[in-house]
Amino acid sequence: MTYSQTRNMIFKNTADSLRNEGNLKDAVAEYGRLYNQNPKDKTTLYNYACALSLFGQNDSCFKYLYIYLKRDTTTSVLTDPDFCPIRRDKRWNVLENKVINQLNVKYKNPYRNIEYAKKLWRMRALDQFGFNEIGIAIRKTGPNSSVVRSIWECKFIIGEQNQKELDELITKNGWPRIQAVGQEAANTAFIIIMHSNSVLINKYLTTIKQICIEKELPWERYASIYDRALWYEKKPQKYGTHTQYNETTNAEELYPLENEARVDENRKELGLEPLKDYLAKLNIKYEPKKK
Repeated sequence: MTYSQTRNMIFKNTADSLRNEGNLKDAVAEYGRLYNQNPKDKTTLYNYACALSLFGQNDSCFKYLYIYLKRDTTTSVLTDPDFCPIRRDKRWNVLENKVINQLNVKYKNPYRNIEYAKKLWRMRALDQFGFNEIGIAIRKTGPNSSVVRSIWECKFIIGEQNQKELDELITKNGWPRIQAVGQEAANTAFIIIMHSNSVLINKYLTTIKQICIEKELPWERYASIYDRALWYEKKPQKYGTHTQYNETTNAEELYPLENEARVDENRKELGLEPLKDYLAKLNIKYEPKKK
């Protein structure tokens, strides 16, 4: 089943490749060399700060993050899982407040409930933390190694805490709306519930549908979480949003459908593209059966 939200990294240079192989020491050195060659390259600067955070070089990470923030104001710093390590540093709150102040100036105070937004940004980062490392571990040790299983177990523990906190926040504040917390934070609620369990998914399934009706989430989100609810019940899916890994063929394949002849009609009702086109993006060949 497709589960992770691993970022689709584009490897533009040797530093990116080193990072993708888990070689942080050499990646940091290479990013530093590239930055010194071209200090105006924002992408290299940002990736340099990310690698420094993961490598435990907090002083340098903060230094280059502040340089980056002089050039670009974005919530990505507040939601990026690469900065989870420096969130434990006492300097994080100062940096976070600086970013928020810049965003308030740039977008004219866009957040009505900034405390709610800050909690959701943190939860988003925690939810995504470790996915790249799982990919590295799978490539180096195999999908069923003790290393991979241990990382997943840590992620499940973090996820359970995130889910508990989110449930309490929604009970207190209601579902996070874009006007109150911004787009990134509002999307976090869906992502965490999508990564949760059947109880929480079924609890918020109707709410998520209503949020889609109100155009605060795209309909593919509802389709994917509806199929996830069916997956937990060991039932075939309705919209074809889920895939699974076949260890026999060593390939990703479509999770079974409840009605293959009607799946494209189901998808069309939500404004989704035909299943064949969707799966092609995942490099999965699919030929729909004729009605």
